Amino acid sequence: MTKPGIIYGNAITVIAGFLLASKGSVNFMLLFTTIIGISLVIASGCVVNNYLDRNIDKVMERTKDRALVRGTISVFDASVFAAVLGIFGILLLGIFTNNLVILIGVIAYIDYVVLYGIAKRRTVHSTFIGSISGAAPIVAGYCAVTGKLDSGAIILFLVLALWQMPHFYAIAMFRYKDYKTAKLPVLPVKKGMRETKIQIFVYIIAFIIATILLRIYGYTNNFYLIIMIIVGITWFWFGIKDLKKLKDGAWAKKMFVYSLIALLSFSFLISINSWTS
Repeated sequence: MTKPGIIYGNAITVIAGFLLASKGSVNFMLLFTTIIGISLVIASGCVVNNYLDRNIDKVMERTKDRALVRGTISVFDASVFAAVLGIFGILLLGIFTNNLVILIGVIAYIDYVVLYGIAKRRTVHSTFIGSISGAAPIVAGYCAVTGKLDSGAIILFLVLALWQMPHFYAIAMFRYKDYKTAKLPVLPVKKGMRETKIQIFVYIIAFIIATILLRIYGYTNNFYLIIMIIVGITWFWFGIKDLKKLKDGAWAKKMFVYSLIALLSFSFLISINSWTS
């Protein structure tokens, strides 16, 4: 119910944001408590999301065996579990980090559970709305160190929010049948594959530009800049190269993999930035 894959992925971005802000002087206790606190809050949101989406999950192939769908865990037990996770997460962040990190966590929680939960059933723009919560962990990691919302935090938010759009559009493409069966208005279902592919390329370009901003504003070095430009252009080029060679589902799966490579590259480069300057 806690969706470990989501937690692990977000933990990587928390670490990356934290290490970028630390500039080589790492408070490991603060790093550890920040990761655990944010992970607990995310886990709580995922459990609540499982509860809210149980009627959708039962008609989708990849989610039909989830515990709440099969009834192996009661709604009451799941609710208590979510509450405990959320409370302990917020308490941990309150004790060891700062009020800004707590605020970011609360905003992300509301966005994911409430706003995205409503939007995914009603509008094609739900992916954009959900990107707010997806971009929050890296900002929280950064702000755990700095204690302020500066241009670095804003750029990190932009990078992750823009990255999520092609990433999740690719998922929506190769999970097209599931989303259509569940009657969820994701972009491929509402606008078609061609429009989705166009938007994927547009957002990849926007992602590349956003990553460059970190260098322009002096948060990263030339090594980071060169590698990220290569990574971004490669992601775009592979998409173009395979566009006519592969069927929509296969193309989308490759773009999904490339998106993960792009995120991991970005996270790794900002994490080691202080040591490569």
